[in-house]
Amino acid sequence: MTLTDDTTGQSLRQIGALVRDARRHHGLTQSQLADRLGTSQSAIARIEQGNQNLTLELLGRLSAALESELITVGRTGPTHLRVTGGTPLHGSVTVKSSKNAAVALLCASLLNRGRTTLRNVSRIVEVDRILDVLTSIGVQATWDGAGRDLTIVVPERLDLSAIDADAARRTRSIIMFLGPLLHRAEEFQLPYAGGCDLGTRTVQPHMIALRPFGLDVEAHAGEYHATVTRRPGSDRTIVLTERGDTVTENALLAAARHEGTTTIRNASPNYMVQDLCLYLEKLGVGITGFGTTTLVVTGRPVLDADVDHTISEDPVEAMSLLTAGIVTGSELTVRRAPIEFLEIELAILAEMGLRFDLSPEYAADNGRTRLVDVTIHPSQLRAPIDKVHPMPFPGLNIDNLPFFAVIAATATGETVIHDWVYDNRAIHLSDLTRLGADVRLLDPHRVLVSGPTRWSGAEIVCPPALRPAVCILLAMLAAKGTSVLRNVDIIARGYEQLYERLVEMGAQIEVFTD
Repeated sequence: MTLTDDTTGQSLRQIGALVRDARRHHGLTQSQLADRLGTSQSAIARIEQGNQNLTLELLGRLSAALESELITVGRTGPTHLRVTGGTPLHGSVTVKSSKNAAVALLCASLLNRGRTTLRNVSRIVEVDRILDVLTSIGVQATWDGAGRDLTIVVPERLDLSAIDADAARRTRSIIMFLGPLLHRAEEFQLPYAGGCDLGTRTVQPHMIALRPFGLDVEAHAGEYHATVTRRPGSDRTIVLTERGDTVTENALLAAARHEGTTTIRNASPNYMVQDLCLYLEKLGVGITGFGTTTLVVTGRPVLDADVDHTISEDPVEAMSLLTAGIVTGSELTVRRAPIEFLEIELAILAEMGLRFDLSPEYAADNGRTRLVDVTIHPSQLRAPIDKVHPMPFPGLNIDNLPFFAVIAATATGETVIHDWVYDNRAIHLSDLTRLGADVRLLDPHRVLVSGPTRWSGAEIVCPPALRPAVCILLAMLAAKGTSVLRNVDIIARGYEQLYERLVEMGAQIEVFTD
């Protein structure tokens, strides 16, 4: 199946969730529903996972088999969740692959004249948006039959005039097209980058990183206008003014096809950057300093290789799943957690009194990432002595910080959460007060959380930021009674089948629409 036939990936996953909930409501197993439809249990599983194309005829048969007008063609309303909380989760859950690494690797595929096969790709909205942009400019993207592995072939010439501007404007990741494209065109335009509503985020660090490669960017009428002045191959040193993940990735993408040696100082060594380095090495790019803040890149003007790369597991999803277990007082095992990128988080949780066990380490499918299984036990938590704040890797992950707000709400004492990176994200955490938490906004970057909390159900509109939205959902799992979380489509930007997997662990979550 080519991606041009799969532009409704998010809708397929939403329909799959509705089918699953309706099937369970009627007390049917997947095999029993398959019998009603005259199909196989594996086909029902693919439908519920959003990995099956659906014809109008099949939609009608599903509605008839489930005895309800489950699906109406053309529905455009938002998706909501009804959560009945207050009960522990149980069992185990496996961490899926990294969303941020997938996005970086999709952008990096523009460098390769050969065939790129990415395995274990996250089926999330952010990936769909980047793929929509890639296919709009002529890239061929084909999923395998299971919908997990993606093969990408980039044409000799890209049609940048046909770019899907709507998809591009809805993802900040579009800015990582600058690094690859500066090698392919002397002049081009890209729509402004979007993404979560997290306040002002300057792109100036990207401009500083790419200027030594001859890139000059001006903003006009909602677009980046880029011009490239070719410079002869030579060794160069770039000092990043911000140790950001996407800034480092952009510098790597530009250096990969630069003839000569590029030294990148103050580089991020975070998980998605490491995944990108592994892919570039397979293309024949020389990289030393893997996992450090100084990367030395020996580029090649032509990259032409058939590459097969398995994406590593997502530490932020791992932290999300751990948080779900912690706030519900559960005994739960999170499998395939990338421990290198969770050690600070687990150290803080240990200080707070969390009891957990780690399995022996084992290697991820990429051969480099260290994985463990983490089993958490119900624990009486206390507030940490120091404030909780993020730092560039190997510090506490910026994306994991919001989860400490909902965890701190279950702990005894006061915790200061200092989100110094984003202008608005701390404000969204104050929505936890609707569920009974004591969260006081000290300023746009700091909140004071006092616990323990007696969670109670409420109806809340999802904030326009991914991680705070998930925090509210996780708090609803802990809240007695029924809660409603409205307009949850943003969660699909960064999580694959999150609701389904929580339900498999005992959560009571119903997906519904107006």
